Amino acid sequence: MEIHLIPRDQFKPIESAAQKGTLRAEVSPQHGTPYGISRQVLHSPLGLPCNPPPWGELVAVDLSKGSIRWRAPLGTTADLVTNPANIVAGTPNLGGPIVTAAGLTFIASAMDNYLRAFDTETGAELWKGRLPSGGQAMPMTYLAGDGKRFIAIAAGGRGKLGTKLGDSVIAYSLP
Repeated sequence: MEIHLIPRDQFKPIESAAQKGTLRAEVSPQHGTPYGISRQVLHSPLGLPCNPPPWGELVAVDLSKGSIRWRAPLGTTADLVTNPANIVAGTPNLGGPIVTAAGLTFIASAMDNYLRAFDTETGAELWKGRLPSGGQAMPMTYLAGDGKRFIAIAAGGRGKLGTKLGDSVIAYSLP
């Protein structure tokens, strides 16, 4: 992240620009200090993070042993780059997973526009469904009146991260 201290007397116009969307950075007034801050992702000329990938993973931890059971790069840069040679696995993430009693882990927090299902025991990606915009949110599950189970996700994107914005709520039925 690139973080800037903003003197208090210069903060209001920057905060206003961020609220209007003309500044693609998160801002915070940092109450009780002489400065506010702005924070944005630091990108390379390709529009990707500057450190080597993977930048994001889904990781299963065995709490009883204090060890990592498996890890899987999460997402790809296919929605972020124009040159297929620059597509890599493991994008930055924002949002959490939901783990079901049926042994599935659902997550859509990567910077590509997919909701994914992983096998909770092995970490194998079992399925992915295309979303109309970024799914930087935690999925939820619900049971309909007829007993059918669904997974739902708010696909609104995340402007500060540069993912596609939208205003959809998508639900998938489980078999």
